Amino acid sequence: MENVKIKLTFNTEEVIVNMYDNSASRDFLAQLPLTVTLEDYIEKEKISILGEKLSVDTVTAESQSQRGDFAYYSPWGNIAIFYEGLADSTSDLIILGEIETGKETYESIQADFTVHILALF
Repeated sequence: MENVKIKLTFNTEEVIVNMYDNSASRDFLAQLPLTVTLEDYIEKEKISILGEKLSVDTVTAESQSQRGDFAYYSPWGNIAIFYEGLADSTSDLIILGEIETGKETYESIQADFTVHILALF
């Protein structure tokens, strides 16, 4: 899985995410295309619960989240786009990829918003 990217489209904006090669990322890609509603969570991330949980096998977070991380929180089954990093890391947070372009486009949105997600191969 080299150079696989996804595109998030919302409110005429685009965010491109460079996906990492792990079981959760591959499982997420298999669910695409996908439309989700993102909501703000703890003023650090935008989240959406997925319809199907991702396979996490033995994948764990290697470090705390950073601004621009596209992640999956396995206990809740939600994806997250971080616009602020978390102070503490958790092994339940799996980083699926990193935003390559468009970090600033979703950060200031206060209300829930719909996002269309497509794979770019």
